[in-house]
Amino acid sequence: MERFKLIPEVCFVFMRNGKLLLGRRANTGWMDGKYCLPAGHGEDRETIAEACAREALEEIGVTVDPKSLKLLHVQHRWSSDMGGHSRVGFYFAPTHDPGEPRNMEPEKCDDLQFFPLDNLPDMVEPFRAAIDCIQKGVVYSEFGWELKK
Repeated sequence: MERFKLIPEVCFVFMRNGKLLLGRRANTGWMDGKYCLPAGHGEDRETIAEACAREALEEIGVTVDPKSLKLLHVQHRWSSDMGGHSRVGFYFAPTHDPGEPRNMEPEKCDDLQFFPLDNLPDMVEPFRAAIDCIQKGVVYSEFGWELKK
C-alpha cells in the first residue's frame, strides 16, 4: 500500500513599506484573475526554505538565502480540485529587502505590484486566509476542510 503524501507549497511574503507584493494569475487555468503571493511547490531533494528561495527567484527575480528566510505561518488545507487532496503551505518572509521584484513569468502573471494590507485585491482564498492569520500572529491554521466530503 502506498503511503499518504502531502503536497508542500511555499509562499514568499514580501512586504515593503506596509505593502504586500502580489501577482495576478493569468493563462494558468486555475484561479486566473485573482491575486496571490509568489508561490509554488517544493521539489524532491530540496528543503522547504530552498524551495521558497527558488520560487522567489523564478517568479519575481529576487535572490534570497534560504537560511535568511523567516517562517511566518503554516497552513494545512484541503484542496478540492483534482479529485481532492491535502496540502501544507509554508509562508516565509525575507529578513532583508531582496531588491526590486520583476515579473519573471508574464505568461502566468499579468500584473505584479505592492498593495496596502488594508486594501488587498481579490485574492486566491487560502492565500488571503493565511495573510489574515499572519496579521493576527497566528502561526498555524487549517483551511477548506469543510469542503472535504
